[in-house]
Amino acid sequence: MRSLLRGHSTRSLGWHVRGGLRALLGQAKECPTRGSALLAVLWLSAALAAIALALSSTVRGETERTSTSLDGLRAYYLAAGAIDRTAVELLWSVNSPTGRIIPMGTRVVHYTFPGGDADVEIIPDAAKLNVNHAPVEQLTRLMTALGIDPLRATVLATEIAQSRRPDPNAASALDNLAPGSSFARPHASFQEVEELLLLNGITPDVFYGTYTPVAGPTEGPRLIRSGGLADCLTVYDSNGAVDANMAPPAVLAAIGLDPGTVMALVEMRRMAPITPAQVRQFMQPGIPLRVGGNSIVTLRATARLRLANGKLSDLRRTVAEQVKFMPQGYDVPLHILRWYDSAWSD
Repeated sequence: MRSLLRGHSTRSLGWHVRGGLRALLGQAKECPTRGSALLAVLWLSAALAAIALALSSTVRGETERTSTSLDGLRAYYLAAGAIDRTAVELLWSVNSPTGRIIPMGTRVVHYTFPGGDADVEIIPDAAKLNVNHAPVEQLTRLMTALGIDPLRATVLATEIAQSRRPDPNAASALDNLAPGSSFARPHASFQEVEELLLLNGITPDVFYGTYTPVAGPTEGPRLIRSGGLADCLTVYDSNGAVDANMAPPAVLAAIGLDPGTVMALVEMRRMAPITPAQVRQFMQPGIPLRVGGNSIVTLRATARLRLANGKLSDLRRTVAEQVKFMPQGYDVPLHILRWYDSAWSD
């Protein structure tokens, strides 16, 4: 009985639906304008829905970009504050050797702030070669240690040496034009290391460094960074001697240390900073090494914000500052030589 009633109900519902459709079709045939108006309303609704979807997507994208820009600005000031703190602590350490806040030979200082974390790299110019004074042999060994082909390294070192001294054979400025350039070579001492990029053959990968794929023992290939000339050269006088605690391995090789000695020195300073007494065992005739004397330092800070859940953001912002610590007696204890609003770090 129930099945009969259900069947009857289904049939009656179908009759009603079919009857409603016949009525609508009949009305549409009797009045075609109603059907056109209905289609117009449907198309207008679809267009408004598409506009609303596009607008919401645009608003969401702009909101995310604004949030990223705001986080980048906050990370910028966090990194700048970390640089200021490091500069003050270094100044205190220099003026009070017995109460040093930053130990001698420290390469990276880590800070934890309420708003995030920051790592500050200490890069003294005493750990680099002076591009205006380094002999061609040192520049050639430096580039070879950086992975540049020996023949190309010799050509580039000669190019640097020729560009930093006057050209007695140049009769006019036109004779000094670099190949493919409308600017004349200055043939004078470099004022900034970035001027090397104007020389023929000094490409960005040679100057800034590049990444080389290396196959791992258990995992796939990964990228290993190799340094560039920017990490090893300076325009400030380093007295010919480099800091044994801070000099990159390529600089140590450039001044004449053999690969075994370079590895031993790097391993020793990794365990603890090298003392003036220990550095003597690495000193050889014609190989200038020293400890300390870092009056000009580049401080490079990388900051990451702390999220509401306590984790650090993936966004990083790096800035740098080159400062000179003045001797006692000056009104200003340190001078800011350069500020890098956007820097790069590993």
